[in-house]
Amino acid sequence: MNTATTGNATITLNEGLLSRRNWFDWLFAALVVSGGLFAFQRYAAFMDVYEKGILLAAVPSLVALGWFWRPLRVLMLVVAGAALLGIASYQVDGQGQLARAESVFWLKYFLSSQSAILWMSVLFFMSTTFYWIAMASRGEGATMSLLGSRLAWGAVAMALIGSMVRWYESYLVGADVGHIPVSNLYEVFVMFAWMTALFYLYFEEHYGTRALGAFVMLVVSAAVGFLLWYTVAREAQEIQPLVPALKSWWMKLHVPANFIGYGTFALSAMVAFAYLIKQQASETSWTRLAPLGVLGLVLCFEPIVFRPTAGEAGSGFWMVYFGVSVLMVGGILFGRKHIASKLPALELLDDLMYKSIAVGFAFFTIATVLGALWAAEAWGGYWSWDPKETWALIVWLNYAAWLHMRLMKGLRGTVSAWWALVGLVVTTFAFLGVNMFLSGLHSYGEL
Repeated sequence: MNTATTGNATITLNEGLLSRRNWFDWLFAALVVSGGLFAFQRYAAFMDVYEKGILLAAVPSLVALGWFWRPLRVLMLVVAGAALLGIASYQVDGQGQLARAESVFWLKYFLSSQSAILWMSVLFFMSTTFYWIAMASRGEGATMSLLGSRLAWGAVAMALIGSMVRWYESYLVGADVGHIPVSNLYEVFVMFAWMTALFYLYFEEHYGTRALGAFVMLVVSAAVGFLLWYTVAREAQEIQPLVPALKSWWMKLHVPANFIGYGTFALSAMVAFAYLIKQQASETSWTRLAPLGVLGLVLCFEPIVFRPTAGEAGSGFWMVYFGVSVLMVGGILFGRKHIASKLPALELLDDLMYKSIAVGFAFFTIATVLGALWAAEAWGGYWSWDPKETWALIVWLNYAAWLHMRLMKGLRGTVSAWWALVGLVVTTFAFLGVNMFLSGLHSYGEL
């Protein structure tokens, strides 16, 4: 920071953006630009003008993200290096062979898409466990919560590595099959898990507290639990060709923007739950401990809906899941005073809830506009009141009203927290329930 003196006044001048960069920032930028130029030189012939535009816009965007939040630089470089190693491991005499996933050590146990995503699942479960050990400990639990945070970073890395390698694997299945891995429930659940965790990790660093990891990782672990069941019971990990309507560059923009919204809305709901726990920690009336009942309903929703039929693959999975959910709810119920003492101030929780919803609402709005443009191209109309579109509008209106009430009417505290928590139920139905119970033009992820 520079200073200039005028008379008796000293004026502080902010340093420019570029002058604040260190050598690693510039090395990171050079690597991203080089990678982008290489990809453009090698694959431009296979891209249409829109895909070329997306690639060229991605380069400065990734550099800006790495400069804005510096931990992302290491994450991106690790993911790129591991994904390239995985891709190279598939090569024999210049040709990719999908069968090598079962014979090459690195692919079989770490870097094939399915192996990496299984590692993601394990690491997220371990992260959740360590965050809760820290929450339950008598002291600060700094070591345990730090382990939880590091494991969450590892899980995000493995999720991204698995997604990048899966993208390449889809082309090994067939040139006409290859597509970005955001096309079905299996792929978007992976994206939901790492996006939610990554946004939480940013807020964890921004606010300087790891106490909320125990709550946020619950919803991530619930998503991972569904993903594992879906893999076993439906063999959802198999790469399938895209249906004609999904063969569009719009998918590369619409789906990620949508899941930034879903992820941050889920994050805000878990922060709202923590807010209500802290606020009602000293409450002794069982009838007024309703937030715990809501958590129980959310955690038990999956075993009730996806209860297996006799002899179905993974038939014991949901019983284990249900048992763990009951123990978790019971533990939070009886340990609520101790848990509340570990949580940050209510003002911080309220601010984090607001910022999560604000970010999610911005991206969900962008996703809705992009979806309308995509619909016009695919089906000839911007809006058709399809069930998915209708519920997306309900989600949008719900959070638009929340933000309006906060900014215009000063909504704070219990009502806003309850509203955000109920918003998770609305969002979950829009995300998953529509696929389960309703049909329409968006029925690409049936259960």
